[in-house]
Amino acid sequence: MRQRLFTLLLAGLAAVLLSACGFQLRGKAELPPEMAQTHLVIDDRYSPFARRVRVLLEQAGVNLVGLNEAAAVLEIPRNDVRTEVLTIGDNARVREYRISHTVQFRLLRADGAELIPLQTIRQTRDISFDEQQILAVSREQEYVKQDLANTLSRLLLSRLEVVGSQT
Repeated sequence: MRQRLFTLLLAGLAAVLLSACGFQLRGKAELPPEMAQTHLVIDDRYSPFARRVRVLLEQAGVNLVGLNEAAAVLEIPRNDVRTEVLTIGDNARVREYRISHTVQFRLLRADGAELIPLQTIRQTRDISFDEQQILAVSREQEYVKQDLANTLSRLLLSRLEVVGSQT
């Protein structure tokens, strides 16, 4: 009984302290009103990045529509994932890779006016290569690529929110 009371008291104290410092759970994204009906233009519609952007936009209340019904157009002309060799060991084998994901985007009104001019966002991750664990390295590369796609999609939404807060 005492333990339970102490736990409840501690949880209540934590809630009061967190609310006093201004902490709030992240709510729905505040996107520009023009984005209520948005047409998404991206070359690889089935890439992890494109899928994640669609999900985040829909969670923010955006209705993805065809070009004719759209009030805004989100263009993503560049969505590149590249892997490059960072270091080579003394036995002429790769020791480290760098995976980079670059995205360019812009937001237009249906009439062609730019809400956000062309911007570039980029994230990179370095991974070590162990030739004894080729399967694990392959899985790690896929995980890193997925993580980069998630990170960039959240960054993209944050940039869109800035325009939403200014209108």
